[in-house]
Amino acid sequence: MSTIETLVHAPLFVMRLDVAYDQAQQIGGEGNLGIYPVRGGTFEGKRMRGEVLGGGADWVIWRSDGTMLIDVRTSLRTHDGAMIAMIYQGYAAATSEAAAEKLRRKEVVEYGDIYIRTTPRFSTQHPDYLWLNRIVAVANGKRTATGPMYHVFEIR
Repeated sequence: MSTIETLVHAPLFVMRLDVAYDQAQQIGGEGNLGIYPVRGGTFEGKRMRGEVLGGGADWVIWRSDGTMLIDVRTSLRTHDGAMIAMIYQGYAAATSEAAAEKLRRKEVVEYGDIYIRTTPRFSTQHPDYLWLNRIVAVANGKRTATGPMYHVFEIR
């Protein structure tokens, strides 16, 4: 007989992204694809901190029900020089029509006004951060004036 363990989450870091909304590539087509460049940002937690490097992008598909499908690829550089690839997918949806209008205008949308959930994955060869290669992580977020802010958690 197996034992079912309770999953717990531990804070990993808070990440703030600077997204170049003014440089978005509106592709359109099925799902109304838009590609939003990530200019940079920061992340900070007890086990790791550093900067989000520019050059990444957020590929967003807008579903007909107003839900955004999020697909981001970016890279992190820790305070001690480790390079880490970060990929995450998820969903964002406004919880009211007023919040949806703010989202469309690229305005600040608080946690209670938007449902943002993602599943980050990491890849690195730095010996101090190899543990990232084998964790499951989840994040919740909100929209700030410069882009999303995520609270990233490790599932244990």
